Amino acid sequence: MSATKTEALVPPRSRLLPKGSGALLSSLVAIFLALLIGAILIVAWGANPLTAYLALLDGAFGSWNSLAETLLRAIPLIFTGLAIAIAFRGGAFNLGAEGQLFLGATAAAFVGLALPDMPPLVVIPAMIVTAAVVGALWSLLAGALKMRFGANELITTIMLNYIAILFVSFLLRGPLQEAAGYLPQTERLASNARFPALIEGTRLHFGFLLALLAVAGCHFALWHTTWGFKLRVVGLNARAAFNAGYKVTAITISAFLVSGALAGLAGYMEVVGVQRRMIENLSPGFGYTGIIVALLGRTNPIGVLAAAILFAALQVGGTSMQTASGVPSTLTTIIQGLVVLFVIGRGAFDFLAKRKPVAST
Repeated sequence: MSATKTEALVPPRSRLLPKGSGALLSSLVAIFLALLIGAILIVAWGANPLTAYLALLDGAFGSWNSLAETLLRAIPLIFTGLAIAIAFRGGAFNLGAEGQLFLGATAAAFVGLALPDMPPLVVIPAMIVTAAVVGALWSLLAGALKMRFGANELITTIMLNYIAILFVSFLLRGPLQEAAGYLPQTERLASNARFPALIEGTRLHFGFLLALLAVAGCHFALWHTTWGFKLRVVGLNARAAFNAGYKVTAITISAFLVSGALAGLAGYMEVVGVQRRMIENLSPGFGYTGIIVALLGRTNPIGVLAAAILFAALQVGGTSMQTASGVPSTLTTIIQGLVVLFVIGRGAFDFLAKRKPVAST
């Protein structure tokens, strides 16, 4: 293929740059419309939408404890959202973050329990590295199947989730089960393997700062490094990247590795910051919710951070809204779904805004 034809396949530079204020505006419009329809549903139920939404805001941000709970819920969503976003930027669909999360969490708990007398400066980094490596290796399996045999990662990553979760269940009911043997969980982690509180008197821990660091690192890697540029080019047009001399296989595999490592860290955060041990039902679906968070954030790390906090606020504040206004839990779930639906479909607003009227004849 000639250089001219290869250049024609390379995506325009504008598609390789982060979105600006236009994306933010369309997102705000989408959220407003979703809440407006939600208000109509609340009125139809017989409740006051103003009271309901004020209760939601108060439950999510009304006090230090509410804010802390919202940010605490956002931590695993940030990591899984980043995991999905990085894979997607590289042209891969990693739907296996849930399994990678479980394996990373279990491996981290094992290391923490194996080093009960070591100082935190040794134990905590060891747990972080272990969780990231195990998550990355589990994701690598799907990446290798895709690149070597052409296996569809949508299928392999989902199936690997089941294998990982069932394997963890076996470990927690066997070799890693607490000595008492009553519940499928490990022993409680010693204090040297736990995160201290970030806000005194709340459950928010220092893992939130690591989540912010992960966002900054992913943003820098995607937009300010050669690897990030190549990753985005491969994700947009692998054929053009190959003809331009890029090592597409290596770049795609690296996307799987980074994605799996981030998902493994999501599990680590729950183990050391919330549960203080590995339990069988560690995740209520953080790996799957991360897909929504990544889409809400347009696979941009800064957008993922905002989307994770938004989704966490809807979940945490939804409970207060239900209690204060009498709105049933199903309706709060519908409102959350409306926000997701409108924000994901916000591209339609951009299309309508740019659409030119057809000249009359």
